[in-house]
Amino acid sequence: MKKIIIGSDKSGYSLKETLKTHLTEQGFEVIDGGTTDENEPKPYFVVAEAVGKRISDGEFERGILICGTGMGMSIVANKYPGVYAAVCENTYAAEKARAINDANVLTMGGWITGEFAGCAIADVFLKTAFTENLEDWRAKNLHVAREKVKEIEKKIYNQ
Repeated sequence: MKKIIIGSDKSGYSLKETLKTHLTEQGFEVIDGGTTDENEPKPYFVVAEAVGKRISDGEFERGILICGTGMGMSIVANKYPGVYAAVCENTYAAEKARAINDANVLTMGGWITGEFAGCAIADVFLKTAFTENLEDWRAKNLHVAREKVKEIEKKIYNQ
């Protein structure tokens, strides 16, 4: 997985631009889902909808969304089946979001997260695998839990 989608509103624009450079330097192909011009910002719900849909459709395995707090982006992105967006304000939360919850979208707050911390959080999120470094019994339980969540999703979306 070396191709990701990233997006922000005006409040997350600066952090998004820093992350694009940082991730590109690490060999990721980074697709910008908006805002692409700081002078013409898109609202958080427009960007989160566009990115959430592309992940839900299977075009991307992972994404990053940044608004003021990360919460608005998370709420909207999580409306899409197969999207599991988690607000992470530190590397520990990013690691657990991946290892325990198999989150596929990282959301952060541009008002909260500095550039250095944001890069570190994104690195951990993108490098951590589901159930990584967990005991066998916990990993087995989490695989069962992930399937139960997918069943709930199917009921909700009538799939």
